[in-house]
Amino acid sequence: MPTLPAIASREAWLTARKELLAAEKAATGMLDRLNAQRRALPMVPVEKPYLFDTPDGEATLLGLFEGRRQLIVYHFMFHRDRGEGCHGCSFLVDNLGHLAHLHARDTTLALVSRAPLAELLRFQVRMGWTLPWYSSWGSDFNYDFHVSQDEAVAPVEYNYRDQAEMLARGEQGNLAGELPGVSVFLRDGEQVFHSYSSYARGLDMLLTTYHYLDLTPFGRGEGWGGMPDLDGKGMGWQRLHDRYDEAPAPVAATASCCGDTP
Repeated sequence: MPTLPAIASREAWLTARKELLAAEKAATGMLDRLNAQRRALPMVPVEKPYLFDTPDGEATLLGLFEGRRQLIVYHFMFHRDRGEGCHGCSFLVDNLGHLAHLHARDTTLALVSRAPLAELLRFQVRMGWTLPWYSSWGSDFNYDFHVSQDEAVAPVEYNYRDQAEMLARGEQGNLAGELPGVSVFLRDGEQVFHSYSSYARGLDMLLTTYHYLDLTPFGRGEGWGGMPDLDGKGMGWQRLHDRYDEAPAPVAATASCCGDTP
């Protein structure tokens, strides 16, 4: 049973809440400055002619914009051996809101996975998702944006660390296979530019369920950062949304499938 917060009078609670409010406002100001710094990043021209499989046929990276100026690609991990998506990436997609709001800001959002399109679409139907999902199978796209790791194909790099740095940090889970990430592109006419990519804990900003849980006394219930571990599974509590009613799986079977996330 997690330890409950202290009990206090309304007056004592209000004093503590105002102290927290000052800290929250300071953090908000810091986030505003980070966002400004992110917007000011220089852009890199995308010169390689990537091709993607889509339900409407083959498309270039430019075609994924759907005519809009900005494109956000979520690099979705797909487990071909199981015929389903990573439960962490699936958790993130379940957090996405209505795309009309992004479209109103001239921005397209799409999933891209290194797996054959037919396998992705079968899982998409199972999950009830309708957002665009494209296959980068057979292209260098995932390797160039460091979400597919195979040193026989490309140098291993994740979250801006090379293989030696990850080994030194004990990040064994980031050295091979598929990993999550998000990349942002901007087009100026027919020219596409890469403006931003983020990985690991940088993806937290996309997880609205976590933000709601962060408002509560038990937090995310994952046992790190001073929060309780509600079920002994740490970060492995997440399941595909159609599996929460099944019998609990062993802890080892529910461990994070998203590599190491420092």
